[in-house]
Amino acid sequence: MKLGDLLKLPVFDGTAIAAGELGLNREVHTVNMMDAPDIIPYLRKNELLVTTAFHFKDDLPALLELIREMSRQNCAALGIKSKRFLGSMPDSAVRLADELNLPLLELPVDPSLGDIVNKALNHILDARTTELHNAMQTHRQFTQQIMSGQGIPKLLDQLSSLLRLPVLLLGPYLQPIAGRFSRSSTAARLETLLSGGSRFHAVPSVFSAFSLLGGERETLTLFPVYTHRQLHYLCIEGLIPPSERSHILTVEQATNVIAFELMKENALKQNRRRIQNEFFANFIGGTFSGSEEIASRGREFGLSGDQRYICTVGKIDGSDKTTSFMQYKAEQDRIAEHLEAESAQYPNPVHLFTHDRTYVLLMPLTEDWKTAEPAFLALLERLQHKIAVHYGSELSFGLSSYAQPLVHLPVSYKEANEALYFGGMAGKTRFIELYQPKEVPEILRMIPYDHLRKFYADTMQGFTDETLKDHHMLLQTLSVYLETHCQLAETAKRLYIHRNTVIYRLEKCEEIIGRSLKDPEETLRLRMAFRIKALLPEG
Repeated sequence: MKLGDLLKLPVFDGTAIAAGELGLNREVHTVNMMDAPDIIPYLRKNELLVTTAFHFKDDLPALLELIREMSRQNCAALGIKSKRFLGSMPDSAVRLADELNLPLLELPVDPSLGDIVNKALNHILDARTTELHNAMQTHRQFTQQIMSGQGIPKLLDQLSSLLRLPVLLLGPYLQPIAGRFSRSSTAARLETLLSGGSRFHAVPSVFSAFSLLGGERETLTLFPVYTHRQLHYLCIEGLIPPSERSHILTVEQATNVIAFELMKENALKQNRRRIQNEFFANFIGGTFSGSEEIASRGREFGLSGDQRYICTVGKIDGSDKTTSFMQYKAEQDRIAEHLEAESAQYPNPVHLFTHDRTYVLLMPLTEDWKTAEPAFLALLERLQHKIAVHYGSELSFGLSSYAQPLVHLPVSYKEANEALYFGGMAGKTRFIELYQPKEVPEILRMIPYDHLRKFYADTMQGFTDETLKDHHMLLQTLSVYLETHCQLAETAKRLYIHRNTVIYRLEKCEEIIGRSLKDPEETLRLRMAFRIKALLPEG
């Protein structure tokens, strides 16, 4: 209760404000009577002290020291019956109290100090009892709303009506998760603060009020909402001063109810995420029997069998070095929630799964990929930025080459995973790598040289003797013949020789290798051998 309101009681009739009038808005939590000179060790914050000043009638410095100590300990005020023993309020005490803005009250001779203490305390206790009763009623009302299934948005609307100020719920990184800011720029300004390194460290039972400067000034009051996993914030667009105890108690009841609702929602969300992640693991693992079963299971998680999807696989750079699996799993869940919340702002629905140590995003392709690509890549870059700012981690992505129907999604997943792997092998960090279909030489380079050399030797063993007559000419003719898709006329044209000469040379090649060049398997084997020859080191 404010001192100014307390002084309106009849028991304070005739009280004069001798000094410190600017401190009348101080809170009074208790009233005490001074009956001994050693009162200083027993002073308490927000305490109104009343006295006859008998102990100070011959010791003015002790009175001044009491005033200084009361100011240091944030006491509410000092009331003195100066006419009893002092005669009048000492000028030096008045000046000091004015300097410290500590209210100095000149109490009338009647009533007694005991009456003042009793009636003032009774009034404070009655006010506190009323506040607690109203808080219980408010808590019961909020709880009934949640239990009836009306949810957090309805509770926020009710709280907003009680406070007559807009109210919304913010996530751990001050992102709106229920309700909207009155000004669309507010969320961006908060994000800018966080990006610049600002942090909000909530202390139990303490709320924060601050103003956003620049442009239009906005004042926000944040109340912490504690759950077992993360800290959320109840945000009031406006100032809730500490003196508004009834408003603070009302908001605290709301935060308690919201905390339990968030824990319930999180438990349900975790169970659903576990089920959908199991579905994805079984899906790409080939557990399902056919397209009908895949389509049926996919519909449970919002996936359509007729829709084409772009698959993206993300991974935190260096996440394999995590020391504790439980710590990593907890952080993975937090990051997944953050990615899911950010992806919800994308125009098309983005489905998120976690598999092993990766985050898998499936985006339905409803238009041409070239049209959708810039916006989707911008989303991935935003996700990378948010993870870097809020978690201090670098997130990289690999994308599949093109959209696949649901039944072929395991292929897209492998492509995206491969793009992610090769981006990491190239020494990149915080990258977005698109899968590139591999050319034959790229595929062959993945095979150990010993295997390539053996394949070449087995295929071309008849040509191992380079002293053989016309060795080089025969190999050249065979190579051109295979590259022209076994067209005799085209081979002759490229080599500037007669068609019959080509036939003669090819017959010689068949004699050397001992196999027919009309066999498709044989021609494919020979073409591969020529490609391998170009990759093998000399000698």
